[in-house]
Amino acid sequence: MRSFAMLLPLFVSCASLAGTTPPALVPFEIKTDEDVARALREHYTKHEFRIPMRDGVRLFTNVYTPKDTSRTWPILMVRTPYSVQPYGVENYPAKSNVRVPASKLALRAGYILVYQDVRGRLMSEGEFVDIRPRADAAKRARGDKTAIDEVTDAYDTVDWLVKNVPGNNGKVGVWGISYPGFYAAQAAVDAHPAIKAVSPQAPVTEWFIGDDFHHNGALCLADAFAFYSTFGRARPKPVKKTTWEFDYDAGDVYDFFLKMGPVSNANKLYLEDKIAFWNELLRHPTRDSWWQARDPRPHYKNIRPAVLVVGGWFDAEDLWGTLQTYGSMDSQSPGGHVSLVIGPWAHGGWARSDGESVGNIGFGAKTSVRYREDVEIKFFEHHLKGAPAPPSAIPEAYMFETGSNEWRSYDAWPPKSVRPAPLYLRENGTLSTGKPAGPGEDRYVSDPRRPVPSQGTASQRLDHDYMTEDQRFATRRPDVLSYSTPVLTDEFTLAGPIEASLWVTTTGTDADFVVKIIDVWPEDTADPDPNPRRARMGGYQQLLRGEVMRGRFRNSHEKPEPFEPGKPTLVRLTLSDVNHSFRAGHRLMIQVQSSWFPLIDRNPQTFVRNIADAKDSDFVAATHTILRAPTHASSVTLPLLRGRLP
Repeated sequence: MRSFAMLLPLFVSCASLAGTTPPALVPFEIKTDEDVARALREHYTKHEFRIPMRDGVRLFTNVYTPKDTSRTWPILMVRTPYSVQPYGVENYPAKSNVRVPASKLALRAGYILVYQDVRGRLMSEGEFVDIRPRADAAKRARGDKTAIDEVTDAYDTVDWLVKNVPGNNGKVGVWGISYPGFYAAQAAVDAHPAIKAVSPQAPVTEWFIGDDFHHNGALCLADAFAFYSTFGRARPKPVKKTTWEFDYDAGDVYDFFLKMGPVSNANKLYLEDKIAFWNELLRHPTRDSWWQARDPRPHYKNIRPAVLVVGGWFDAEDLWGTLQTYGSMDSQSPGGHVSLVIGPWAHGGWARSDGESVGNIGFGAKTSVRYREDVEIKFFEHHLKGAPAPPSAIPEAYMFETGSNEWRSYDAWPPKSVRPAPLYLRENGTLSTGKPAGPGEDRYVSDPRRPVPSQGTASQRLDHDYMTEDQRFATRRPDVLSYSTPVLTDEFTLAGPIEASLWVTTTGTDADFVVKIIDVWPEDTADPDPNPRRARMGGYQQLLRGEVMRGRFRNSHEKPEPFEPGKPTLVRLTLSDVNHSFRAGHRLMIQVQSSWFPLIDRNPQTFVRNIADAKDSDFVAATHTILRAPTHASSVTLPLLRGRLP
């Protein structure tokens, strides 16, 4: 499938556009929050509308229209559960409260900017439903006005806007990051004819397998608790303010959650049984019909607008959702225009930073600035304003290759030339392309009362920089197994998902298995200069990718199974895609462990129906063994694009 507007700068220089592109609406550069506030006040008029949906519910919507009425403008819309404040037509964003979820470049170029509180949030009427399921198909087919969902709300909003907002050119773009990214993706389904371009960025996708609050059925404890302790509070009527940030009563987040004890204590100690969706998270411990109804991927078919899916390699929340949204739309929309961009960014980093680094890892360029100037704005300018298209077809995926720190273009993702390359866990903590010749095993004791931390430094919040954090703190623990290649003499590059196959035995009846892929830097690597984080890069063990499999779900997310103590059992898990070059002088390391706390809640290692109901007495230490034998060969299969494994 081909998209034809994503990489305009590779084919059309800024000079070639001169004379064909109308002048920008805002005559000055917009770089700071002060510039944003000034541009809105001087060049836009603010309106507030309560837009009626087909069932009569009205959604609160802020609309900023250009004061220049000599030409028509496209609409650029964001639908959000996080507030479109400030409220009041006289109240424009101030420097301290700039909420303009459109790039500064779009603000300067000139669009009708639309921000909407979604149904049931802040000032909109109706009931809010998290990742609202698609309305019943039979009711939709017969025109039942009660058959509402985020697709119909987006459609009804756009229909009203193009008919009622003066000065629009009849074309609409929709985008958003994270939860607003989910709403953007929903707008592409059965889209209103006026919607020409959609950009779901780090879109929330499916919350049981791989996004935000669960990975393979394991609860992402710190994120779920922090988010729903505030976001999930009931709103009995429309309000203009919401509360954010849980006030932890401990200096370190690891200590806080360990002291809290079993997940069931969250309600007793902090949430007071008042967070409805938190309770639903815990009440559905398998991927049952409730979760399946909240999976949007089956509905991402026959997408008509051009789509630009955007994400970050180091997004701790929605990398999986980015890849799954792209894959679902691309595979189910023959003849459509669905493109993918992934850069070296944490969650939303392409919009909120210059993209030069994540944590201690630098990328040698302002990658976010390049994306915003060369990809995002030109995607919307082409599809909504008719800016010139490139003269030839372009690759479908534009991906930043970490390690080498270069942008790469592909005509498919993963690239068609990728070949599977297994690495086997071998004796003495080594890795080899050959299977073990004889029996072997490595074992460790996993104690849920002393779980492996998910980050090595004390913090009052789970720091998303853990996605690139130095893993030496974990390597030194006896409950973490490490396997490494020799120092590389040649470079090799990976592109795509990583598959792990572990043959295990355990003395317990349940267990988690975490697999981490690590890039070990040379011992003589110089520290950054300046070095405000005091990073020691010599021998740095950079986390590249990590994933957990809750062992009970090893064969099915719907039907959990206990382990039979002592019986060799195969546990497979898929780690999200990478595009990374392991450089000469580096090493590739694989780590295996059975806790990752408090990123992931603790597995009691005793099989219980619902871990959320586990008691203190259910949490027991267990010995886990990783098998290394010809018939039980534990391995990790890498997506090899270039070079060869050592």
